Amino acid sequence: MTSDQAIASILTEQVNSYSILLDLLKDERQSLVNMDADRIEHISKEKDTVVMRLRLLEEERQRLIGEFADNNGIDNDITLVKLGELTENKLIPGLRSQLLSLLQNIEEMNRFNTVLIDRSLLQVRTSSSFFNSFSIENIPPNTGVLLSKET
Repeated sequence: MTSDQAIASILTEQVNSYSILLDLLKDERQSLVNMDADRIEHISKEKDTVVMRLRLLEEERQRLIGEFADNNGIDNDITLVKLGELTENKLIPGLRSQLLSLLQNIEEMNRFNTVLIDRSLLQVRTSSSFFNSFSIENIPPNTGVLLSKET
């Protein structure tokens, strides 16, 4: 496998993993709306796994691009557009476009989910304060005097 094919393979894996992350964020949004705490916790664990995988893929992509740059005597800060031009690999520009689209969707979904989480926390805090207002500590102490009036 040539270095440009290896890079394209890593980019494909990144596209697939970002797609999984986007699906998880959509599922998280639905779970937040439904207030399904167990499902949200499960999704959070899955997101952590996917994010770890994405970190490893990104490190490998950077390593492969650095190796390609060193082997071809070019700058290590090469962009995917420039890499596609240099290698004439038709997959790389398409994968770059898919990555950009996925990242924009993920960012938007993440912002929306953050708003839902903030509103949920506000609701929980408000409810907690309401119920805490009925606690024994907030009831004035009894003086122990009972007055009765007979007619």
